[in-house]
Amino acid sequence: MGMNHMGMNHMGMNHMDNNSTMPPHHHPTTSHSHGGGDGMMMMMPMTFYFGFNNVELLFSGLVINTPGEMAGAFVAVFLLAMFYEGLKIAREGLLRKSQVSIRYNSMPVPGPNGTILMETHKTVGQQMLSFPHLLQTVLHVIQVVISYFLMLIFMTYNGYLCIAVAAGAGTGYFLFSWKKAVVVDITEHCH
Repeated sequence: MGMNHMGMNHMGMNHMDNNSTMPPHHHPTTSHSHGGGDGMMMMMPMTFYFGFNNVELLFSGLVINTPGEMAGAFVAVFLLAMFYEGLKIAREGLLRKSQVSIRYNSMPVPGPNGTILMETHKTVGQQMLSFPHLLQTVLHVIQVVISYFLMLIFMTYNGYLCIAVAAGAGTGYFLFSWKKAVVVDITEHCH
């Protein structure tokens, strides 16, 4: 079923009042163009701006209109981004603890002066139908949802919220990643 836009008047679509804090480069969208709605006009920011009037945050009912609401949103987004970084590190730690079926494989490698050395590699795996794998799956879904929320928050182009995402992610990485085990393979030549 196609949409017929021939009879719609798309001229003069800018219905914003002059007191708005939205930047001058916006892309108009209408809710009536794709199935219902009351024809209400929304403006999507297409450039970064610093404002706190009519800032929709993820859901249509969650609108920021005061400096206090923006400060609260900043703190909440900052903590969400920190939690996201902590969740990534926690999942890595859980994966290391739940690995099973360790196998050791030896293989010959050339050594100095034409000698042959035996190099041993440890291979680990995880069982698919196990509680650790189920927990990893649930945590992965939560991580993906949070990552998309953070992306959508950043895509509001509101400078305050973008700073909250970046600062929260940086702080979370700083606080949680130092516990991350780093394995250095000295045979790896491409760093």
